[in-house]
Amino acid sequence: MRRFRLMQQMLLILLFAGIGGRISAQEHEVFRSEVLPYQNRHDATVGGDYTRSSQYIRFAPELETLSEEAIWMGQQTEIPFVWTDGLVMIHLEAVGQAYTLEVNGSEVVRNEDGISPAEYDLTPFIRQGKNHFRIGLRGGELNHTQQGLKSPAECLTGSYLFAQQRRSIADFTIRLVPDSLRRFGVLELDIVARNAFNYEEEVNVAYDIYSPTGKLMDYTDHPIQIAGRSQDTVHLHPFIYHTNEQKWGDGKAPLYRVMLFTKRDGKMWEYMPLEIGFSDMLYRDGTWYRFGEPYTLKSTPCNALADRKTTEQEMLRLRKAGFNTLCPTAPQPHWYYELADHLGLYVIDCAAISAPDKREDRTVGGTPANDPTLAEEFTRRVKRMYYRSRNHTSVIAFRLANPSGNGYALYKAYQWIKSMEKNRPVFYEDAQGEWNSD
Repeated sequence: MRRFRLMQQMLLILLFAGIGGRISAQEHEVFRSEVLPYQNRHDATVGGDYTRSSQYIRFAPELETLSEEAIWMGQQTEIPFVWTDGLVMIHLEAVGQAYTLEVNGSEVVRNEDGISPAEYDLTPFIRQGKNHFRIGLRGGELNHTQQGLKSPAECLTGSYLFAQQRRSIADFTIRLVPDSLRRFGVLELDIVARNAFNYEEEVNVAYDIYSPTGKLMDYTDHPIQIAGRSQDTVHLHPFIYHTNEQKWGDGKAPLYRVMLFTKRDGKMWEYMPLEIGFSDMLYRDGTWYRFGEPYTLKSTPCNALADRKTTEQEMLRLRKAGFNTLCPTAPQPHWYYELADHLGLYVIDCAAISAPDKREDRTVGGTPANDPTLAEEFTRRVKRMYYRSRNHTSVIAFRLANPSGNGYALYKAYQWIKSMEKNRPVFYEDAQGEWNSD
């Protein structure tokens, strides 16, 4: 991989000359909170060994060919027979530059954002037996929108294929917050259940939650009838008692263990392990409040370093220096947010947008931020950031972009994230008093 990295760097000058043509649609992209499904409960641990899941195959392609357009890397993979009766997806992490993804000779996507994680539904492209996956690293058409941003890891590290049943958990949101009187905790859990069959099916979604000391706090099993090829959402908001004894934040990090799972005919189908802290951060009229009391954020820039251990040491150093809030410049590896959760540090996440050139220009098309043709692209980058980190207790706010001026593309991105996020503020320093910043 290191040898490839050197070769990649030598070819970048040629590749970045630019490739003409329309940026292809992203219709196969999947937006969901990232968590890997497991078939057995004893294998399902947060931040654990993905290889213990039968629903996981590592994606680590090797160099295949070089062309004028791209560096092509590929991997031949035997897809298990049971996978072909379900849904097959790919998670691409830290690609580092624009790329084209192909499966069995068919183009799945052309993505100009090589910084953010992305997932794609490969089910229409998968066949029984050997499958050929190719990714072409190429010169980007929108490099000017990611100036100064770097991938936080080696090329494609952490990428994988995974599968789910046709009746499964498609997505979820989770928070553990005080009730209106701040006497008990409320587990705000919304589970999106999926039925990918052509006919109506019953899907049982369930969860259990354990205290930081290992005590079972609550359990629920909820059946739901879902029409064919559709989804429905189960809203669960139970009281979780005695949570005031285990407050999260300000360097304290007691975490509750939550397991989501599905059932059919009494049999468990998939497990999704989570961790959540009992937290309460509110931003109102320019002031932060923690559990109802004014609170001061002491923030500092912080991106992931070479690996988890080195990054943890840096986070501990920053906490010792008096900082309580980390501000990355783009979406980080999933373990970055897990570390912040475990260390009781706050995070203000940021989309992979950085276009500082001529940022004071407010003419239409004068900057990427005010280019209507980039509104969909910028919104997608904000989506990737949001779905990467939204369920982490440490994440208390979002930033639309690094300094990039302001305009239509960022107006639309702001509108999208505010339509999804009702609790946490969204900031943008280059808004300069305009409406697209809280």
